[in-house]
Amino acid sequence: MTTVVETPTPGAHRTHSRRAALAVLCAGTLMTILDGNIVTVAMPAIQSDLGFSGPGLAWVVNAYLIPFGGLLLLVGRLGDLVGRKRMFTAGLAVFTAASVLCGVATGQGTLIAARALQGVGGAMTAAVVLGMLVALFPEPREQARAIAVFSAVGAAGGALGTFLGGALTQALNWHWIFLINLPIGLVALLAAVRVLAPEEGAGLGRGADYPGAALVTGALMLTVYVIVGSGDRGLPCTLLLAALALALFTAFVLRQARTVRPLLRLRLFGSRLLSGANAVQILMIATMYGFQFLGALYVQRVLGYGELLTGTAFLPAPVAIGVLMLGLSARTVGRFGAYRVLLAGLTLIVAGMALLSRAPADGSYPVDVLPVLLLLAAGFAAAMPALTGLAMSGAREEDAGLASGLFNTTQVVGGSLGLAVLSVLAASRTEGLLAGGAETVAATAAGYQLAFRVGTAIAAAALLLAAVALRPGPSQAVDRK
Repeated sequence: MTTVVETPTPGAHRTHSRRAALAVLCAGTLMTILDGNIVTVAMPAIQSDLGFSGPGLAWVVNAYLIPFGGLLLLVGRLGDLVGRKRMFTAGLAVFTAASVLCGVATGQGTLIAARALQGVGGAMTAAVVLGMLVALFPEPREQARAIAVFSAVGAAGGALGTFLGGALTQALNWHWIFLINLPIGLVALLAAVRVLAPEEGAGLGRGADYPGAALVTGALMLTVYVIVGSGDRGLPCTLLLAALALALFTAFVLRQARTVRPLLRLRLFGSRLLSGANAVQILMIATMYGFQFLGALYVQRVLGYGELLTGTAFLPAPVAIGVLMLGLSARTVGRFGAYRVLLAGLTLIVAGMALLSRAPADGSYPVDVLPVLLLLAAGFAAAMPALTGLAMSGAREEDAGLASGLFNTTQVVGGSLGLAVLSVLAASRTEGLLAGGAETVAATAAGYQLAFRVGTAIAAAALLLAAVALRPGPSQAVDRK
């Protein structure tokens, strides 16, 4: 165990170095997460300035999500092979350069291409972070605290992105939501080169299955494309693309089972904790991401808040998440065990979504939104670190990068799925009521209520799955010390 004393010692130096490394990993993660949310509030300004059509504007988001979600698994494995520090720093460089290209873009094609490059850099950075964190903090209690810090940064970054997007767009212009990444990225890159310990990967010769990489990357990209674009295509086309994605996944699994040096060791999915945690995460993130997007629209379109005020209204969530994760999360996991903390957090999320599903057309922020924000923040602050710890505890050291990439992949899939399903349900319900002569605000609120009820059911399914799939076995001792 590392001991920290007042005088300089090797142990103190090691603790300081690890804390600095954790700060660098969190900074890189914060930048990519901020960018995934900061653009949403600026979309109307981007559309007005560059002349995007409605369907075309969606590609400002989709162009980032598709390579990001599609490459996470591949670059997570490559990080194990070439060294996770190399992958992380290369990702920071690519992401920062792409952000500048986004910020100076004056045409639709340039912005979309730069957003896709951002997605590549974001995947390279995000895919290996958890593997590096687990290697830095192998001792359970230290690891729980580190995961709590990392999860707090990630969760807060999502909500802060909404606020900063509105503030920067209103105070300056939409270009600055991307240009702000330049100083952050340069500082994070220089710090990463200096602070992160060098490591040697297993070597590309031990698992560089390029045909398998092409199959799984194509399958994941197509899956994200099917999800995020499901509202813009007819059902036959969507089903055809989904069938193609399934065929690519099937071909990939068959190849991994037969090849001598697979990209993905299928035994990884033999871990009940890893498989179960990823399945639970898909459902939990689908709920939370759907709430984040539709909740902001409810505040704008039903309560009548402007861009900056909407961002400000959501600030209590990252504050509560940060306080709870940093102050209580690691302690509660250490005392009660990750399983119990996860179930408690998911219960709070279900309660918050159930409360939100009654949000009326004549609602108010203090009564109908703020209590929900606090409930969901408390639930997520408890559930996410516990779920992360359970997932990573189910992977071997040599598979840590791959497990990290897989965990991030299910986040993207869950978020995309939740946004697509809940948005379509809300829009369909609203359009049906408007066609029947309902008043606009009332119809809009009713659409969101339906989406939030379905979100409540998804969160309840996550709770049930976690209770069954992640229950500690007889041989698993729960550390409460």
